Amino acid sequence: MATVPRAAQIPGVDKTTIYRWLRDGFLTGEQLTPGAPWQIRITPALRGKIRPDVPDGWLPLDRAAKVLGVARQTVLHKVQHGELAAVHVTTGRRKGLRIQVEHDRPGLFEAPTREERRSVNHG
Repeated sequence: MATVPRAAQIPGVDKTTIYRWLRDGFLTGEQLTPGAPWQIRITPALRGKIRPDVPDGWLPLDRAAKVLGVARQTVLHKVQHGELAAVHVTTGRRKGLRIQVEHDRPGLFEAPTREERRSVNHG
């Protein structure tokens, strides 16, 4: 378990970023009681979410929301519940949160293609 200041040192971010990640569900932590210091479990899975480079096809939050046809908060909710994968990129101009988006899946408000409708009706 790590405190917020120690957890911030690992990816080299500010403590406020750690608190935002906790709020957004990118990190999970626990408090023994409300208002107590956060304790963050540093796991290999967590370390895997912090990368120096952007994986191919992963998008910034705004673009991921646009591609999926949903609000930014909905994307963060899906990350928090494990429905979408996210990583934090630590270096370069492309630093920040990146979301894995399936481009072959229509967004919430997009009409399916003719082929998608045909496969549903005849599937």
